[in-house]
Amino acid sequence: MDTTADQTLPFYDDASLSHVLCVVAHPDDLEYGASAAVARWTARGVKVSYLLLTAGEAGMRDRDPEEVAELRAEEQRRACAIVGVEDLVILDLPDGMLQADLETRRQIARRIRQVRPDVVVTQPWELEVGWGLNHADHRAAGIATVDAVRDADNPWVFRELLEQERLEPWGAKELIVVGGEPTHLVDVTGEPLEKGIASLEAHEQYLAALGGEFDVRGMLEGFTADLGAASGIDGVTHALGVTVHPMG
Repeated sequence: MDTTADQTLPFYDDASLSHVLCVVAHPDDLEYGASAAVARWTARGVKVSYLLLTAGEAGMRDRDPEEVAELRAEEQRRACAIVGVEDLVILDLPDGMLQADLETRRQIARRIRQVRPDVVVTQPWELEVGWGLNHADHRAAGIATVDAVRDADNPWVFRELLEQERLEPWGAKELIVVGGEPTHLVDVTGEPLEKGIASLEAHEQYLAALGGEFDVRGMLEGFTADLGAASGIDGVTHALGVTVHPMG
């Protein structure tokens, strides 16, 4: 994750947000920073919905995938509750083999038309990101979401969504990517960051299965402190970097 920011980076204007849809590959993907922004938004009355494309069932090599899917869903529900998210949908696309194909795009576009968000949040699709080589599922989720945002607004793509399911086309105003090269900052100082930390800690068994010592607080406080300091704004001690793409 990029932990540097030019002092001229603007803060993202979230004053008019009404509904946000977050689309990622796995349980826990949103908790590496994005959930702190979610906590900020829900505290301000914004409705936030989560769409997880897989149940993360292949994420714990020593436990049966069916057991893991249930465990990780429960941990995700606890993480959602901490940051004020009540709308969680977990699809059954294959963990570890996610594709940015038409079916994935269709399912994301369907949810966009159902939820009708102002903004869609997703993860980066680049091969190389600030923390190393990006996961195949993360890349697929990101690029499928880019395409699905456009698909959801096009009445002639996935026509069955309109003709059979009566889901009218919907155009989100912006696509936000968390974890790439930032264009904007989100102030997560104080309670939003604390809730973000707690939401990642809610994935207790999954984090334990990764092995080693994982300092959740140190990691999240570290990179958000760097961005907060770089903002140059008094009172902002922690900030999340986001890439904002206007959609038109």
